[in-house]
Amino acid sequence: MSQKLLTRSADTKQIALPNELDSASSKLVYLYLRTAGECTVDDLQSSLDMKKISLYPLLKTLSKQGLVDREGETYFLA
Repeated sequence: MSQKLLTRSADTKQIALPNELDSASSKLVYLYLRTAGECTVDDLQSSLDMKKISLYPLLKTLSKQGLVDREGETYFLA
């Protein structure tokens, strides 16, 4: 089992992030959306342990950059 853990890092793919992502928080939200597919602010809050007051402006910026879209209360990658 420990052998597999040691070699696992060589098997993982590196994910290219858009250059517009300049903060750790925006990268975290982007990667979460990439993995989850879609989610609400409540999902992001509970999964990433981030406050809504931080998430709303971050999502607005990602949306303005053309990286995130929103339908109702659900956010997803553009």
